[in-house]
Amino acid sequence: MRRLALVVLLVGACAAQGPLAPDTPRLVPVRVIRVVDGDTLQVDLDGRDVTIRLIGIDTPEVEGPFTERECFGRAASLYAHELLDGREVQLEFDVERVDPFDRTLAYVWLDGDLANERIVADGYAVVATFPPNVKYVDHFRAAERLARERSRGLWGRCR
Repeated sequence: MRRLALVVLLVGACAAQGPLAPDTPRLVPVRVIRVVDGDTLQVDLDGRDVTIRLIGIDTPEVEGPFTERECFGRAASLYAHELLDGREVQLEFDVERVDPFDRTLAYVWLDGDLANERIVADGYAVVATFPPNVKYVDHFRAAERLARERSRGLWGRCR
């Protein structure tokens, strides 16, 4: 009964935030060239190869020259590949457009769904908020709570 009350509470919290929909006039259509890792992609934006960092989420790292492999990093990267590689998506920007590493910051819409949120909801990422880019943070937090409660993805496999 407590779980049902929690689910009802979380669903109510999401509904109170309003429906999740992109800011349609501001969507920029692009094609994903390749997924770099769970939260970074390369897209073709007006004929330019642009690196996109997904706003509001952080996936575990895959081993690289500057990082060590983290629990569920490989799985998060594979999930993002399956979800986004070669797909036509739309970018939505927030207040800041570029991060300190010169990556373009964006929300990624895929078939009417926010991919950033889906990655969190399925347990492949945690919420990582860096104001002022906080447009969908409440949705991301609700998705993370549910994923954690249901032991999805990294929540069921990593400490």
